[in-house]
Amino acid sequence: MLQAPSQKALVPFVSVENMMRLVHLIGIETMLAELADVIEADFRRWQLFDKTPRVASHSREGVIELMPTSDGDIYSFKYVNGHPKNMAQGLQTVTAFGLLAEVSTGYPVLLTEMTMLTALRTAATSAMAARHLAPKGAKTMAMIGNGAQAEFQALAMKAVVGIERIRLYDIDPKATEKTARNLAGCGLTITACTSSQAAIEGAEIITTCTADKQYATILSDNMVGAGVHINAIGGDCPGKTELHRDILLRSDTFVEYPPQTRVEGEIQQMDPDYPVTELWKVITGEAAGRRDRNQITLFDSVGFAVEDFSALRYVRDRLNGTGLYQDLDIIADPDDPRDLFGMLQRANT
Repeated sequence: MLQAPSQKALVPFVSVENMMRLVHLIGIETMLAELADVIEADFRRWQLFDKTPRVASHSREGVIELMPTSDGDIYSFKYVNGHPKNMAQGLQTVTAFGLLAEVSTGYPVLLTEMTMLTALRTAATSAMAARHLAPKGAKTMAMIGNGAQAEFQALAMKAVVGIERIRLYDIDPKATEKTARNLAGCGLTITACTSSQAAIEGAEIITTCTADKQYATILSDNMVGAGVHINAIGGDCPGKTELHRDILLRSDTFVEYPPQTRVEGEIQQMDPDYPVTELWKVITGEAAGRRDRNQITLFDSVGFAVEDFSALRYVRDRLNGTGLYQDLDIIADPDDPRDLFGMLQRANT
């Protein structure tokens, strides 16, 4: 674990370049598996965390959000945006950065990029949930939506769940080609499909992850057979869904934090009393997950601040001895805490 701020109050900062170096140093599948374990450990102590729906600023172009939480000792927040139209300008749909701080002093102890880290933690969360909800021995996943998340999702399911085959579909064939190319040689059997219907044939896990900010029907009711696990991660803001509501009527739905998911997730289509199970209760044994081979399980994941907290503390702990960070001078540290103005005056000399 990185130490608390020194007398100079320098804050470790992980740039995009250093985050990528850290991933390669650890190994991406190892990192995804370790992240899944850290996230699960924090879900087991879910009740310790401050919980609030993310603070969102919506516009016609997209959304900018803050995602805060604390376990009483450490505080974290993430700044993240979601702008689907960015792709047309050659920009990322999602960008992010995050911070950890000591609750006891309020001093930051880590600042890091989180565009890359969010993709990793989202995939690790999906795989962690599938470990509890997917059919035992599942070997095939359909990946519908082959954008920036697709490869991370595939590798996390391989590392954590044991998936061996990925069936890809995207309305843009170039996205599927990109994903297949990036996953070549990773040990997965890759099949590019020409429709979502073709992609889900024989799949025990179906992951939907599309970018358009609209009510969409990526999966219709007649496409989903008994016994599958649906990992729905694309519906993540008001007015954006991917599944026909009849699928939800046939499914047992699991969520992170209901007050947030009912506004942003697939269940925004449903009545306010539509029953859901919080995933942490499955992990701790307080609620049932998958009960039988015919059950349809749905993880309606919109991303929650505890997952970011887990990812940030994982990175903080993994930085030891790597040198893959810079010390930033972003905290004023006068010799006399009462003499901030004197510090300013001395800087002029």
